[in-house]
Amino acid sequence: MKLFDTMSRTVRDLAPRDGATYRFYCCGPTVYGPAHIGNFRTFTLQDVFRRTLELSGLATFHVRNLTDVDDKTIRDSRAAGSTLGDFTDHWRDRFHADCDKLNLLRPHLEPSAVAHIPHQIAMIGELMEKGHAYASPDGSVYYRVSSFRDYGRLSRLDQRELREGASGAVADDEYDKDSVSDFALWKARREEDGDNFWDSPWGLGRPGWHLECSAMCREYLGESFDLHSGGVDLVFPHHENEIAQSEACTGHRMADHWFHLTHLLVDGGKMSKSAGNFYTLEQLEKAGFSAAELRHVLVSAHYRQPLNFVAKDAEGKETFPALLGARQALQRLAKFDVALAARTGEPETPGYATLLAGKDGASFAGAFEALENDLNTPDALGRIFTAIKALDVASLSSEEARRERLGFHRVLAALGFALPSVAGEGGREAEAPADIARLAEERRAAKLAKDWPEADRLRNEIAALGWEVKDTKEGYELCPKN
Repeated sequence: MKLFDTMSRTVRDLAPRDGATYRFYCCGPTVYGPAHIGNFRTFTLQDVFRRTLELSGLATFHVRNLTDVDDKTIRDSRAAGSTLGDFTDHWRDRFHADCDKLNLLRPHLEPSAVAHIPHQIAMIGELMEKGHAYASPDGSVYYRVSSFRDYGRLSRLDQRELREGASGAVADDEYDKDSVSDFALWKARREEDGDNFWDSPWGLGRPGWHLECSAMCREYLGESFDLHSGGVDLVFPHHENEIAQSEACTGHRMADHWFHLTHLLVDGGKMSKSAGNFYTLEQLEKAGFSAAELRHVLVSAHYRQPLNFVAKDAEGKETFPALLGARQALQRLAKFDVALAARTGEPETPGYATLLAGKDGASFAGAFEALENDLNTPDALGRIFTAIKALDVASLSSEEARRERLGFHRVLAALGFALPSVAGEGGREAEAPADIARLAEERRAAKLAKDWPEADRLRNEIAALGWEVKDTKEGYELCPKN
């Protein structure tokens, strides 16, 4: 498998350091409210990454943390009149329920920040002993950015930007420190923290946000491991600070590979509660859509391209055409599966363990190879529909149909798709040749990524081949040109 590496800015081969198990860490949620669909774009594509590794024949060890102590969790738990533990446990359980609906594999380990405060305190002590950290008069402890020569190499920051305060100094680091670029490892107790504090050699307080991931990576993955992942917004300052903390302690490279995922937009703009375009899975379910349909939308654009979640139609009505298009696509997949299963005489869907054991189904090998090539999910989707168009199911023997169905479900399992019950026939797109249908799927992916020039180019290419693509509430239709 090949994947783009943020550190080197190149697509690189992936291989486990120990030759057996691919060990990786994903920055998890801050559990102070419901995760929104932008959060789940990251978690869902990380899930596709893991599934693709496993279905390629690699064992994995997946660690994802829970941030259950920071300014937001403390602030909101106190406003709710709840203990920090009860408050974060509630939102952790809600997050897990949403993950299960979206068919996300549970991580092998899910450590929490609060449970690892002793590990963080020990790490601060090491950094102070080595001259990378210092205590301020109020009992806070800061990382001295100037002590780490390679600070900024992940995000490509230069010293000028650091001096101007673009470093790890986040808004809540309002304590006495030597440089604006230094960031908090330990925050001294403040009145607004209430009962949420712990003892340390420097006084009462709590860890800074960045430290938890360094401590947990080291505890469960060692001084160096295969891959670290998170949203692109975490490149700086969070991951830059993790590298500085971890490598200053150990003297070794923290992670061999850095895997970052780009933002989700809603109707072309940033999602926010104030703009009225903030969506959770629960909200979309109440609007009549399924988690499977949302998952299809979330994987439909390449992870390094912004995904534009289309919620409103041309008249501004909240009709969720992107989800309607996903519904149509999943129905097409389900109809094909029913036809293929009928040829095999085996209606049961192959389980994940069965799919891990084999690579049958040559027709769908190209779709899986697209996932192995920098996790190209839109290309994989296009290749799936191309294969469906090309396969003459009625001509297959039962054994040929069985092999093709295993290949089909192998790539569906990598994408994490759960197929719906088959609805009635519909959609003139079924009449289009395979090459035209594939171009139409690529155009749809380009539109979701808000790549308008590419979408227009594909529309023109389809037209030049004698077909017209018409956008509909459900997605699109393909019609022969008169």
